[in-house]
Amino acid sequence: MHENINPDVLLELDRVSHFFDDRLVFKNISLKLPRGEVMLLAGPNGAGKTTLVHIMTGLISPTSGTVLSGVPSEKTAYLGHHTFIYPGLSGLENLRFWAGMYRLHKSLEELEDLLALVGLKGFMHENARTFSRGMAQRLSLARVLMLQPDIFFLDEPATGMDAQSRQMLRNEISKARHRGASLVWVSHSLQEDLDQADKVLYLENKKQAFFGLTSDFKDVLQERLH
Repeated sequence: MHENINPDVLLELDRVSHFFDDRLVFKNISLKLPRGEVMLLAGPNGAGKTTLVHIMTGLISPTSGTVLSGVPSEKTAYLGHHTFIYPGLSGLENLRFWAGMYRLHKSLEELEDLLALVGLKGFMHENARTFSRGMAQRLSLARVLMLQPDIFFLDEPATGMDAQSRQMLRNEISKARHRGASLVWVSHSLQEDLDQADKVLYLENKKQAFFGLTSDFKDVLQERLH
């Protein structure tokens, strides 16, 4: 991953392709993600959405193509299928541990406010191994929000969350965008989440089937339904 020379574009992909052994996952993915924009990443199961997110974050390198980013790792946040919850620690202790890992000096009040935001303040001293999947995902979301990142990568972040928690997630996404952060959001509920996005990248048949404004993507969906 190389440094991006344009401060208004936080992420740029140029003709990115990836193989697993001899199997093509996708080819020639090109896009730009400006500051303060939400991009919804969608497509059928097996289209390579999570693989593409891992390439965007630098977790893996593409087989070919270029990934440009000007966002340092400490201002990049990833929330995926793995919650990174330590089951032997309480909710509060998990947040303290993560704050230390990122060298953030957070007071008890600040950590309690984060837990309250995600609806876990009443459980902050409980062992995380007792948490449901949705509670663990909300605790991981608190970790991500604590960073105040410039760019979020959210891979199906609402997994296991109830309707109230999903609305809280959307509110926080909106706040992040308004302060200038950008988000790449893999959604498991396309129709429900479309209105949250500025642009859509749709992967299908091992390629970039659509990349553009959400309003244009809605027109494409309408055409498919008729």
